[in-house]
Amino acid sequence: MAGKSVRKEENKEAKKVLALLGSPRKKGNSAILAAQIAKGAKAAGAKVETVFLHGLKIAPCNSCYACQKKGSKGCAIKDAMQDLYPKLLAADAWVIASPVYWFTMSAQTKLFMDRCFALLAYGQDAFAGKRIAIAMSYGDADPFASGCVNALRTFQDAFRYAGAKIVGMVYGSALGAGEIRTNEPLMKAAEDLGKKLGRSLP
Repeated sequence: MAGKSVRKEENKEAKKVLALLGSPRKKGNSAILAAQIAKGAKAAGAKVETVFLHGLKIAPCNSCYACQKKGSKGCAIKDAMQDLYPKLLAADAWVIASPVYWFTMSAQTKLFMDRCFALLAYGQDAFAGKRIAIAMSYGDADPFASGCVNALRTFQDAFRYAGAKIVGMVYGSALGAGEIRTNEPLMKAAEDLGKKLGRSLP
């Protein structure tokens, strides 16, 4: 009986969700959407850690391919990504949040995405089984005219190629910081996505 009890407790261990904020504003609209997703994930029993990318020193990819060579020990660039790689590997799911800047994702988010190229050097199944949620905000009234669709397509293509699964995407129009909160249907959709993200964890 004791053995069965231990196994049940192990099965109840909270899954890990890593939220990556790609806006320079900690309380910006995309960050608010990410927090709402996190709220839903926590309600589903997950543990959530949030990382503010803008505050980290992350260099562009050097295209040196050191991470792709046989016996590679990982990315050759020694910066904040070295601390992020273990977190990315340990997490069961990621939430990636970004505003639209000049018709696509923010530079902070793109730097992070480019450096994920080296993730496989830290584990052959680095992307396998990962559950991804995307949150985006944009100033234009339309996701096409704003360029939001360009970023969404990039996420879709990248994670499909890497073998991760996008569980869902939430995005909406808001210009002033915090304005996204007035979009109640979107806020609910973000929280529901978080719950779905938590439920879909293996």
